[in-house]
Amino acid sequence: MPRSSVARRRLVPPSPTPAVAAATALAAVLLLAGCGAGDGASSAGAGGSFKAADCPAQPAVTWPEPAAGGGTHPVRTAMGEVRVPGAPKRVVVLDTAELDSALTLGVKPVGATRSDVASGFLDYLPGKAVAGIKDVGRIGAPNLEAVAALKPDLILTSKVRDGGRYAQLSRIAPTVMTETTGYPWKQNFATHAAALGRIPEARRAVAAYRAHARRVTAALGGPAKAGKLRTNVVRFVEGADTRIYGCRSYLGTVLADLGTGPTDVVDGARDGLMTEVGPEQINKADADAVFYASYGTPEKSKEAQITTGGLWKHMRAVTAGHSFRVDDQLWIQGIGYTAAGKILDEIQQRLAAR
Repeated sequence: MPRSSVARRRLVPPSPTPAVAAATALAAVLLLAGCGAGDGASSAGAGGSFKAADCPAQPAVTWPEPAAGGGTHPVRTAMGEVRVPGAPKRVVVLDTAELDSALTLGVKPVGATRSDVASGFLDYLPGKAVAGIKDVGRIGAPNLEAVAALKPDLILTSKVRDGGRYAQLSRIAPTVMTETTGYPWKQNFATHAAALGRIPEARRAVAAYRAHARRVTAALGGPAKAGKLRTNVVRFVEGADTRIYGCRSYLGTVLADLGTGPTDVVDGARDGLMTEVGPEQINKADADAVFYASYGTPEKSKEAQITTGGLWKHMRAVTAGHSFRVDDQLWIQGIGYTAAGKILDEIQQRLAAR
């Protein structure tokens, strides 16, 4: 997955007070309905406002009981109950979410799979944080000999990635698999924390994230104004149609935690994950604010072609200066509390005046 460069921050002139600045910035966003051109294929409804997607409430997280003392303890997984060490020392993680979880909880794995990016591990993770972690192959195709050579005492992955290798992995070390990745990332984090023996630390990380989200919501003008703000996340994909992410995506949950969310273009999306559109339908992605990234080079993903075309240029978000190019590795591939915190920072930097 070629690296996507992070968009330059949009500089906003200082205002007399932070509260007035935030309210003014959000008001400008909400008035985008009166700006720019567009056709009836966008999600703008009566009065020029964008229609909100019909997003369900996020499921509540069930926290396992913390492990009592040393020895081993059971963890519920997608493959049944697995006994793991009370405080594992040599952890191997086989996907980006598991790597984010481990590092968020202060555990540096001895081994990890990598994404298909030139830099190896995802670029939003500090070099110091991943220094010394052994590369054990690509996500979905780990080198089992390399995993075994590390003599792990715990392996973290998901059934959707490595379910077919569960027996082999389990012979190497206790293997904790969640069912899938993405949307259930908060529950997955709780499972990872249970396996790592870090539930108290995990609860503190969650509390810090919630407080962070509340601060960003306040910077957007408060819950009422944030609730009227429509934000779409667009991904240009090499070899596929362009994606607009829905309610049941990782990004859908992060936006929901701010009180905002996508337009109704994602209603009816398969599994609630995303709607796919061709170049001739890109204006369906229009919203009060649009964040976009590329999986693949801008040329091969058609980002360069589409974003220089008339439909994109005349979207209200674009004409108002509220379309923002973001890092695909952070926004799409990261999946975890460390990534989410950085995404919240970017949303505040772009949508709230300072």
